[in-house]
Amino acid sequence: MEKSLITERCNDITENIKVIRENVAKAALDSGRKAEDIKIMAVTKTVEPVFINHAISCGMDLIGENKVQEFLGKRDFLNLENCQKHLIGHLQTNKVKQIVGQVDMIESVDSVKVAKEIGKHSVNQGIITPVLVEFNIGSEESKTGADINMAYEMIDEIAKIEGIKVKGMMTIPPFSLDEKENRKNFSNMYRLFIDIKAKKIDNVSMDILSMGMSNDYREAIVEGANLIRVGSAMFGARMY
Repeated sequence: MEKSLITERCNDITENIKVIRENVAKAALDSGRKAEDIKIMAVTKTVEPVFINHAISCGMDLIGENKVQEFLGKRDFLNLENCQKHLIGHLQTNKVKQIVGQVDMIESVDSVKVAKEIGKHSVNQGIITPVLVEFNIGSEESKTGADINMAYEMIDEIAKIEGIKVKGMMTIPPFSLDEKENRKNFSNMYRLFIDIKAKKIDNVSMDILSMGMSNDYREAIVEGANLIRVGSAMFGARMY
């Protein structure tokens, strides 16, 4: 890519991050919180390392990758000294061994089977892997995520697995341009998050509610999210 095009896109990313921070601050205020209560994740799916590093230089200290192989392929080209790494995409059991110990958190634990595999490889490495349990809030067949109606039982079972620490929940709601519909889904997720937190289950801290992406992160914050996952709104349209 030509240097001028890289510079132009980096300038766009700088401006996008500024706008996102302003939107987060306003949404946080609307929810009775402060901007610093909301963590912004830079979602780096298909984004080249030069642009990820630019976002990191702008103060982004958390990145999220969807695919194990893509993260491992980029990792050595990224300035990650002061940056956390989360896996946010669907994780197959046969890829667990490759990613445990390589990221700071796995957000996409959507089955007890995957959780047990993470626990096994964590124990083998002598570490504890922080995880979020992913739920399918809209019960969509096309989306990953555990059955929302089994939330209590599933979290209770995952919490008993050695090598894992349950830090909260994650969801990807049905895509909608209807703000009311989005807020309803996020509100339902937040109520579940608070209910489970109140149960004080052993090995479950419920610190993180990860929901909201480029098209709906403002509604997610207003309804209780404290971690948002922003990709195209930061880096521009994805290039496949």
